Amino acid sequence: MMPASFIFCALALSATLSVFWANADDPTLNFEWIVTYGTISPLGVPQRGILINGQFPGPTVNCVSNDNIVVNVINKLDEPLLITWNGVQQRKNSWQDGVLGTNCPILPNKKWTYHMQMKDQIGTYTYYPSTLMHRAAGGFGAFNIHRRSVVPLPYMEPDGEFNLLVGDWFKADHKVLEQILSSGKPLPFPDGLLINGHPKSYLFTGEGGKTYLFRVSNVGLMTSINFRIQNHTLKLVEVEGSHTIQNVYDKVDIHVGQSMAFLVTLNKTVKDYYIVVSSRFTSTILISTATLRYEGSRMLASGPLPGGPTYQIDWSMRQARTIRWNLTANAARPNPQGSFHYGAIAANRTLILGNSATNINGRLRYAVNSVSYFNPDTPLKLADYFNITGVFNLSTITDKPMPQPAILGTSVINMSLHEFTEIIFQNSENTIQSWHLDGAAFWTVGYGYNQWNPGMRKRYNKVDAVSRHTVQVYPNSWSAVLASLDNKGLWNLRSAIWPRQYLGSQLYLRVWDDVQSLLTEYPPPDNVLLCGKALRS
Repeated sequence: MMPASFIFCALALSATLSVFWANADDPTLNFEWIVTYGTISPLGVPQRGILINGQFPGPTVNCVSNDNIVVNVINKLDEPLLITWNGVQQRKNSWQDGVLGTNCPILPNKKWTYHMQMKDQIGTYTYYPSTLMHRAAGGFGAFNIHRRSVVPLPYMEPDGEFNLLVGDWFKADHKVLEQILSSGKPLPFPDGLLINGHPKSYLFTGEGGKTYLFRVSNVGLMTSINFRIQNHTLKLVEVEGSHTIQNVYDKVDIHVGQSMAFLVTLNKTVKDYYIVVSSRFTSTILISTATLRYEGSRMLASGPLPGGPTYQIDWSMRQARTIRWNLTANAARPNPQGSFHYGAIAANRTLILGNSATNINGRLRYAVNSVSYFNPDTPLKLADYFNITGVFNLSTITDKPMPQPAILGTSVINMSLHEFTEIIFQNSENTIQSWHLDGAAFWTVGYGYNQWNPGMRKRYNKVDAVSRHTVQVYPNSWSAVLASLDNKGLWNLRSAIWPRQYLGSQLYLRVWDDVQSLLTEYPPPDNVLLCGKALRS
C-alpha cells in the first residue's frame, strides 16, 4: 500500500509504466461509445432506454484472445456511470473492472477510457452498466473472445454465429424501479422477456445443411430462463470461457448472468422455426419467441411452441451436473484444459456465504453472512492502494454465517494471492440465487439440497467440473465451487440478481500479497479517476 501523500507521484509513475500493460505484439481494438438516453418500446410501451451509439442492445464486441481493447466511454446520462465486463478477468488489472469498489464513476458529460487485455481467455461474455439500476434500461451487449488461429477448436468451425441476449424486462422507468428498491420494497414481477431487445419479432437466418454457433446470455435482472429451438437440438460446446463435453439437449436452463454457446445444425425442412425462451421458477410463466429462418423459406413458423420446464428444481439441478469440462480440449492456450488438475489440490480456505433477506432500519435489505453491503464514496481499490483509512476494514464480515442481526457494512474478505479456496453458497431462502465473481473463474464442483456440511465434499466432482464465472444456487440448497485466486486485486463477488445486488447482496475479495511487482499487478492507470477521500487527500 502507498501513503496518500504519494498519490500524484504514483500516478505520474503509472503513466510511465503503462507502456508495459499491453503486449505490443497483440492487436489493439479501439472503440468510442457515446452513452445516451433514447426512447425505446420493447414491450409496446414507450420508455426511456439507455443506448450506446444509438443502439439497444449495445454494439457487439468481437475480439481475439490476448487482444488489447480500448473503450472510450462518453457519459451523456444525467447520472454517474460505469460499465463492467461480465466474465472478462482483467488479469493484474482490477483498475479496469468497472464497479464502484474499484472505479470512481464517470460523471455526466464526462468521459473515461478503459484499457483492457483479453489475456488468456476465450468465450461468450457480456457487458452492462454496474451503477444504480441502469442495467434495467439497457446499456448491455455481447462480448465475444475468439481463439487465436494457433489454437484448435474442439469442433468443426461453424458456418456462422448468432448472439442472443435474453432476459426479463420491466415497462417501468429504471429510476422508478430504483425508487421502489430504495423505499425498502421488492420489485414487482417483470412484464416480459426479451430476445435481443424484442419480445417476439427477432429473426435469425441461416442456410439449410449448415451449422451455426448460438451464443446465448441471460442479461436479465432477476429471472432464470429456459432456452430451446423448435425441432432442433442444442449441442453445448462452451460455457463462459470453458469448452464443455459436447452433450446434446432439447432445452437448457440459463440463469441470471450466465452465458452458453451451442452448435445448431439446420438439418430440417426449409421453413421457419420458433426460438423460445421462458421463465423458470416463477408462478406466472413469461415467454418470448424469435424466429429461425432457413434461407428460401416460404413457410412461417407454426404448430405449438416447444414446451419447457416451469418449476422443476430437480430437473434443473440434474441438468446442471451434466455440464462438464472437456479435459482434452484447448481453451485460450494450446495446452488441454484438463492439464490443470484442480481436484488434486487441497483447499486451504473455506468460505461459507449465506444469503438472506432482512430488515434494517425498517427497510428491506439483502445480506451475506448478516452484512448488507453499502458502497462508500471512495472506491475500495483507491483506499487500499493509497492507504486511505476509514473506508473499509477486514473484520466486517466473517468467513461463515453467524447468528447475529444483520447490519450495514462494507464487506471485504482478505485472501492470499494464489490461495486455493472453497466457496459454499448457502441459500436458505425459497427463491433461486445466482452468484458472480469478477477477476477469476471457479469450478462448480457440487450442488445439493438443504444445508451444506463437510460430508458433502465426497459428492464433489473433482475431475471435470466446468470452470465458469457465475453459478446458480437453487432454493433451500447449496452450491460449492473451488477457485484458484491467482489474480491480484480487489474483486467483486456479487449476486447477479440485480435488485439483490443493489440492496446489499455483494462483497469484495482482496486478493493480496505484500510484493509490489508488475508481474502480479499493474499500478493505477494514468487516467485513473479520483473521488471521495482520494480526491480530498
